[in-house]
Amino acid sequence: MPTPRFLTLADVAEILNVSWRQVYALVRRKELIAIQIGGRGQWRVEVDELERFIQQRYAEARSGDVPELEPEAGEARTGAEPS
Repeated sequence: MPTPRFLTLADVAEILNVSWRQVYALVRRKELIAIQIGGRGQWRVEVDELERFIQQRYAEARSGDVPELEPEAGEARTGAEPS
C-alpha cells in the first residue's frame, strides 16, 4: 500500500502528539496549510506540508525566534528551561 499523500487533522494531531483542536487552530491561523475537501470539516494536510511545518519550527527554535513556552494542560509551570 503506498504512503498516503494527505492526512486528516486527527492524523496530524497524533503525529505531533497534540490535540485535534490545537491542529485546527494552527490551520485557522494559517501556520499549517490545509485544504478542505468535500463536506464540512473534511480538512486534509499534505504530508510534505506537515514536514515543511516541522522543519520551519526547528529553524525557529535554532534561531531563538520562538514564543515563550506555555504549560500544556495538566502541567505546572516550573520556570525550568526545556532540555
